[in-house]
Amino acid sequence: MPPLPGLPDGVRPIIQAAASSRLLIIGQAPGARADARGRPFDDASGDRLRDWMGIDRDDFYDPRQVAIMPMGFCFPGRGRSGDLPPRPECAPLWHRRLLDEMPAIRLTLLIGQYAQRAYSPQPFSSLTDCVEHWRDLPPGYLPLPHPSPRNQAWLKHHPWFETELLPELKKRVREALNP
Repeated sequence: MPPLPGLPDGVRPIIQAAASSRLLIIGQAPGARADARGRPFDDASGDRLRDWMGIDRDDFYDPRQVAIMPMGFCFPGRGRSGDLPPRPECAPLWHRRLLDEMPAIRLTLLIGQYAQRAYSPQPFSSLTDCVEHWRDLPPGYLPLPHPSPRNQAWLKHHPWFETELLPELKKRVREALNP
């Protein structure tokens, strides 16, 4: 992957990618723990996401298979009700350049409202609307809520996510990662 000059001083981008990556995860921004460790989704959210996807840590952290490109490349800080939104300069400045370096992508997971607003091939009114209409997106895209433990209420109120979308997610991840 190309270097990322032009980021503000002190910003250490937390991304994972290779030209051979077949699955792309576009999320919000690294949390405080992932930022401290220098590894995306190296926290409880990552544990849940790997479980949803049906893959282990080794495959998840193999950039030859899985690329992780958040909307913001570093921890944005804490707000009153959780982490602040992703830094706004990262995606417009770097996403297209990084995507151009990953021609083998077969499946893109759009995690959370920021990724869905930026990359959903069609507009949706909310995260729930987008995730609920996952079948309406092209086969190369799947929208997901954030796997944060804070999203327990959302998951409880939308049982179809676990019974309908998660089996499809696991199937598409297997297909994307198999040569």
